[in-house]
Amino acid sequence: MFRSLSLVAALVLSPSPAPTPTIPPDVNAAVEDLVLPVEDVIGEVESLDGTESETKQGTQVTVALTSDVLFALDKWVLTAKAKQRLQQVAQKVRDESAGGVVKVQGHTDDQGSESYNRTLSQRRAQAVEQAMRGMLAGANVTLQAQGFGESRPKVPNVVDDKPVERNRAKNRRVEIVFDVKR
Repeated sequence: MFRSLSLVAALVLSPSPAPTPTIPPDVNAAVEDLVLPVEDVIGEVESLDGTESETKQGTQVTVALTSDVLFALDKWVLTAKAKQRLQQVAQKVRDESAGGVVKVQGHTDDQGSESYNRTLSQRRAQAVEQAMRGMLAGANVTLQAQGFGESRPKVPNVVDDKPVERNRAKNRRVEIVFDVKR
């Protein structure tokens, strides 16, 4: 009895060689190495209400504020609430910026004509630039405003031939872009 038990234990506990794959004789294939490029991973942090997001790529930070919290519909005059939000962004620029150029970029959704959207986005970028100029007085930065209209959507305005209002709201935005200290 002990002999058969020890034989079973030896068979169960002994390492067995890995099975050798059987390759059919008519198969001829070269083994190639897979070489894939490494892409930058760009993380985005978005506020719970979706009105603000921040992305960082290398040393460049982009803070995006949706136009819906900055302006009334089809307007370019900042709301009181907008000035409070911009004060927070200005403090972030003051604390983290390496100095130099801070870009203020206006964007719209695809509603309206291209020329109207370009003008509206430019005026909105200029309104944000003007407000932040006062908030960043004494900081070692130069502000530049530019409007892109609907030419640089963050997400598609239309999906499966249907307009997506949530996406359009994200595309109506002003971005503050700056380089951080190393």
